Amino acid sequence: MTTLITSRLILRIPTEGDSFELQAFKKRNMNHLAPWRSTAVELNHTAQIMKWQEDFRENKAICFLLFLQERPKGEIIGLCNFSQIFRGPFQACYLGYQIDAAYERKGLMSEAVERGIQYMFKEQNIHRIMANYMPSNTRSAQLLKKLGFTIEGQAKKYLLINGQWEDHILTSLTNQGWAFT
Repeated sequence: MTTLITSRLILRIPTEGDSFELQAFKKRNMNHLAPWRSTAVELNHTAQIMKWQEDFRENKAICFLLFLQERPKGEIIGLCNFSQIFRGPFQACYLGYQIDAAYERKGLMSEAVERGIQYMFKEQNIHRIMANYMPSNTRSAQLLKKLGFTIEGQAKKYLLINGQWEDHILTSLTNQGWAFT
């Protein structure tokens, strides 16, 4: 099982035993995350974990659950995922993340995402990570800027969020140490 460690966090691939805590995380943060929730149909928690495991095995996506080091078997405090992993001449993926409302503004999300990016660049040899956010999501804008992402443009009516087609700012970060393997 892939596990990443930071000074305060443990990032690890979900297991079947995480279903209850994933459900609790989603329930606790339903209103907090609602402004950015996709209209896509969500899988039940057990099916979602199985899908994440399958995607990881097939190198299609990597989802990390976030736990505080002091409570490694405790509550899930967030997620950091790298989806739609493209190989061949593109060597890229998309970044997504969520943090529990109770843990905002503590630097935990930037700590987790930074470690995830290191893993994707060094272990997965990804060349480009893309992250897109709604213009109203100033926290995501600040996080991505802090991590070195560059704004590349704006996509009009990009994603269906809460029944509305929302514009998004398009950003990316490239791996300066990328090499053919």
